[in-house]
Amino acid sequence: MSGHPHYAKIWRTVQLIPIGKVASYGQIADLAGLPGRARLVGKSLGYVPKNLEVPWYRVLRANGQIAFPKGSEQSQLQTGLLQQEDVAVFNNRVKLKLFQWQPNLEEMLWKLEF
Repeated sequence: MSGHPHYAKIWRTVQLIPIGKVASYGQIADLAGLPGRARLVGKSLGYVPKNLEVPWYRVLRANGQIAFPKGSEQSQLQTGLLQQEDVAVFNNRVKLKLFQWQPNLEEMLWKLEF
């Protein structure tokens, strides 16, 4: 894999977000064993290889907001992909209380890499 040495770990963590759930950049950084590296998570999602399926659109800002400007082509794409998974998006934002991924014990022990 080209790029930063932590990109692959971030991508594998994002791949664990279930359909219909979202996570924040900081949450992904923490779960990938990279606390405080939320910006690295965002950057890594721009470098996902074409042959790798990573549901980038399930990753949002800490307040549930889509990072792309409201009304932009990228924001509309992300909103559409989330809505296809029955995630409600209102005013470029998702209610994290309803849709945030909370990994269970099995996921924490056996699927996440630290």
